[in-house]
Amino acid sequence: MGAKGRLYTTGDIADRLGITRQYALTLTKDRTKHFPDSFDDMPNGSVWLVEDVERWIAEHRGELAEDPES
Repeated sequence: MGAKGRLYTTGDIADRLGITRQYALTLTKDRTKHFPDSFDDMPNGSVWLVEDVERWIAEHRGELAEDPES
């Protein structure tokens, strides 16, 4: 993961964090959680750059951060 230019959907974020899609949607919209802004908003939902989401995970959910050596 973390390949430049890849995108996460709300469903991808939910899967990555082990949460429901509904909670992922709430998380991405709650400004107090400092979640990165979406890369694009499309008719079916928003998308985020993988590297932005992974950076947020490393800063806020360190136990889920990926090992860059693997």
